[in-house]
Amino acid sequence: MSTTAVVVGNPKPGSRTLAAATYVARELSGGDPDLVVDLATLGPAILDWADAGVADLVAQVGAADLVVVASPTYKAAYTGLLKLFLDRFAGGTGLRGLAVPLMLGGSPAHSLAPETTLRPVLTEIGATVPGRALYVVDAQHDDPAAYADWLAATRPWVRTFLDTPIGAR
Repeated sequence: MSTTAVVVGNPKPGSRTLAAATYVARELSGGDPDLVVDLATLGPAILDWADAGVADLVAQVGAADLVVVASPTYKAAYTGLLKLFLDRFAGGTGLRGLAVPLMLGGSPAHSLAPETTLRPVLTEIGATVPGRALYVVDAQHDDPAAYADWLAATRPWVRTFLDTPIGAR
């Protein structure tokens, strides 16, 4: 059985970024995510490398078959909050499955941000990124049409991976 996780680096808990990431996870996996990590709710624990709760979240995310990693666009990149979490993963082996880089932004001007800033770090820590990264204009975060073309191109890759027995991957 495959597992799906969502990690959101928006400093505001319960954000539109969280809603978008959860939607993408559902659309790709066919069900609700098994784990949702809204980093804003972790408080100062995210800064404590000895915190067992954060270490457990890192382990669970690292073991997931599919992880949607989402952030709002800040200064043409992902948030420092997300960077703090991703820094905990071992290079090359931290993520074992597929990872989807998702960023929301105020305009199409930063549409390359997830591809140029978030995708490289996800692959550096071991993930496989199926297709291109996803960027959604914030005002369209709740419009399924904003995701439709990307989902049509990416969903078959993800479903094939998730439907393949773990030992055969």
